Amino acid sequence: MSAGFVPAVIDRLTRQYPKMVFHVTQGDPATLQDRELRSRNIELAVGRILEPYPAEGMNAEVLFNETVFVAAGADNKWVRRRKVDLADLIDEPWALPPTASIAYSYMTTAFSAAGLTMPQAAVVTFSLQFMSSLLATGRYLGLVPSSMLRFSGKRLGLRVVPVELVVRPGPAGIVTLKNRTLSPLAQLFIETAREVAKPMAKSS
Repeated sequence: MSAGFVPAVIDRLTRQYPKMVFHVTQGDPATLQDRELRSRNIELAVGRILEPYPAEGMNAEVLFNETVFVAAGADNKWVRRRKVDLADLIDEPWALPPTASIAYSYMTTAFSAAGLTMPQAAVVTFSLQFMSSLLATGRYLGLVPSSMLRFSGKRLGLRVVPVELVVRPGPAGIVTLKNRTLSPLAQLFIETAREVAKPMAKSS
């Protein structure tokens, strides 16, 4: 979310209210929702909503269903193909997330469904920003969330590789604590997030 959706929400808000200040904490969904939110270090968490939801003591609002695509830089040979089989990409250099991450589980599901073993990672990183820099070179392949491609794909020089992945989309949205009064800024952020998410909700 920090590589696409959240910056789009903040950009829209600050165009209308240029003196707003945001304090953004990055982390995986479990860390943000179970530690930062429950400790009241943040007012709301934006990202993949962990299932089953809502968790005890929390409110969860689904904004859209997030799916993933294989992506690469515009100069990569695979983005120029009309159709690509997953087996064709086994020996390509991949920038992959850590094995314990949600994104990695999507990879294993997709390759297993195709009867394939996981490709060997050339680079392992949790940072989508770092991965996108590698993909932009045109040499690497990676798994990229649909919201990142929609809001930042063109700016980052990323394109979708036309390969079919058997991956079930997951709910993405906003999680807050029950019985906690949100600040006016947090409430305005949520309202704006709903508006920004509408195209994603329709497409998903």
